[in-house]
Amino acid sequence: MKAEELRTKTADQLNAELAGLKKEAFNLRFQQANGQLENTARVRAVRRDIARVMTFLAKQAAGAAAAAPKAEKKAAAPKAAKPKAAKKTVKKAAAKKTAKPKAAKAKA
Repeated sequence: MKAEELRTKTADQLNAELAGLKKEAFNLRFQQANGQLENTARVRAVRRDIARVMTFLAKQAAGAAAAAPKAEKKAAAPKAAKPKAAKKTVKKAAAKKTAKPKAAKAKA
């Protein structure tokens, strides 16, 4: 199965394909256990196809989830910006706290 084929399919089609591949993998496992499996490479190919389909389903779900919040953000009012002066004072206070213990250790 090629990735190009999977890109054109919808989520429902991918789910149907996934179900079919899982059934095939189940049947292949039974054939292998009974010693009837002729093409052992098919087991590996089916496992990889299952992973490929699941990857495309996850990408589609992530794409749909990412598109929904963007629409909500446009409708929401913009957030108020924090004042820049407050950020500077916090940084200065943090710098002073770290500087004092170093000086005290040097004297002791």
